[in-house]
Amino acid sequence: MKTNSKQKAGRFASRWGFILASVGSAVGMANVWGFPNKMGSNGGGAFLLIYLFFIFIFSYVGLPAEFAIGRRAKTGTLGSYENAWRTRGEKAGKAGGLLAWLPLAGSLCIAIGYAVIVAYVLKALVDSVTGTLMATDVTVWFESFSLAPHSVVPYHVVVVIGTLLTLLLGAKSIEKTNKVMMLLFFIIFIILAVRVAMLPGVAEGYLFMLIPRWEALKNPMVWIWAMGQAFFSLSITGSGMLVYGAYLDENESVVSVSAKTALFDTIAALVAALVIIPACFSYGLDVGAGPGLLFVTLPTILQDIPLGNFFAIILYIAMIFAGISSLQNMFEAVGESLLHKFPKLNRKTALCILCIICLGFGIHMEAIFQWGPWMDLVSIYIIPIGATLGAISWFWVMKKDDLMLEINKGTEKKHGNLWYMTGRYVYVPFALLLCSVALFMKVSF
Repeated sequence: MKTNSKQKAGRFASRWGFILASVGSAVGMANVWGFPNKMGSNGGGAFLLIYLFFIFIFSYVGLPAEFAIGRRAKTGTLGSYENAWRTRGEKAGKAGGLLAWLPLAGSLCIAIGYAVIVAYVLKALVDSVTGTLMATDVTVWFESFSLAPHSVVPYHVVVVIGTLLTLLLGAKSIEKTNKVMMLLFFIIFIILAVRVAMLPGVAEGYLFMLIPRWEALKNPMVWIWAMGQAFFSLSITGSGMLVYGAYLDENESVVSVSAKTALFDTIAALVAALVIIPACFSYGLDVGAGPGLLFVTLPTILQDIPLGNFFAIILYIAMIFAGISSLQNMFEAVGESLLHKFPKLNRKTALCILCIICLGFGIHMEAIFQWGPWMDLVSIYIIPIGATLGAISWFWVMKKDDLMLEINKGTEKKHGNLWYMTGRYVYVPFALLLCSVALFMKVSF
C-alpha cells in the first residue's frame, strides 16, 4: 500500500473537526437552492417526510460505508476501490482501481462546474458590498453575466486558487477552515431565518413546509426527487467522503459520526428552506427558480426590506462558505488520489495541476447555457453511476467480514447482519433505482 500521500495529509485532530468538515462537504447548493426548490415543487411537507426517511437510511449505511472504506485504505478514491475489490483477489483489486476513475472523474467534473457557481456568488457578494445589487434590476444584473461567456473570470480565479490554498496542509487546514466556515454559515442563516419570519404573509409558507399534502405520497416522482436530494445532499457519490474517511481516527465510530453529519446537514437544509420558502410565499415568487433563487428571487426580496443590503452581504458570505467547503472535498478527493497513484508528486504540484485543469475548462463555461448542460451531464450520468458503483463495491464485491471489521472499529455496540443486509438489500437497490431514473429518464439531480 502506498502511504506517501496519507503521511502528507495527516488526520483530523478531533471528532468535531471531522464532522464539521464532512458537513461542509455536504452543505452547499444542494441545500440552499436544491432542497427548497425540490420541496417547493414536490408537495412541501410530504416531500420533507420522504426526504427524512431516505436521509435516515443513507446515513445509517451508505455514508458509514464510505467513511469506513476510506479509513481502511487510508487514501482516496482510487486506492479505496482497489483495496475493497482486492478482498476478492489481486486481479479484482486491479479491476476496482480502474473502475474508480469514473467516480473520481465525477468529483473533478462537478468541481469544474461548481466553481463557476461559487464565482457567481462571489460576484453577488462584491456587488452587495458596493451597493450595486440593491440599486439595479436584478434580472438584468443576473443576465448581464450569466448569459455572457468569460463574464466572471476574476471571481472564478479567486474562488479556485483560494480554495486550493486552504488545502495545502491537508486534513489540518480542511478542519480549521470548516470549524470557522460552518459555524458562521449556521449563525448567518439563523439570522436570515429570523428576519424572514418578520415578513408579512410568511405563515402560509411555514404551513406549506410542515403540513404534508398526503396525495403527494402517491406520486412516484416525489419519492425519486427526495431520494436523489438525500443522496447528493450527503455527498454519497462513491468518491468524496472516502477521502475524509481516510483521515478519520481508528477509534471513531463511523456510524456515529455519520449520524451527526446527517443531522447537521439536514438542519442546514431546513434552515435554508425556512429562509427561502416563507420569503417566496410572502412576495408571491416562484420557489422553484433554481439558480435564480439566489441571484434574482432573494435579491428582489432583499431590495424591499429594511437593511436589505446588510442581509444580502451576510447571505452571500454564507454561500461562499458553503461553496468553498464543498469544493474542498471535491478537490481533496482528486488531489489525494493523484498523490496515491503518482507518489513522486508532492502536494503543491498536485494542487497546481488541479488549478490548471479546473480553470482551463471552467473559464470556457462561465455562461449559464454552458455550465448548465455540463452540470446536467455530470448529475445525470457520472455521479449516479459513481454512487452506484460505490454501493455495489462495498456491499456486493467487498467481503462482508472485511467491511464489518472496519465498520465496528471504535464502537461499543457492534453492528451485524441487520446493518449489512440494510446496505445490501435496501441501500444498493435505491442506488440502482436512482441511476436507472437518471439514465433512462434523463433526470438531472
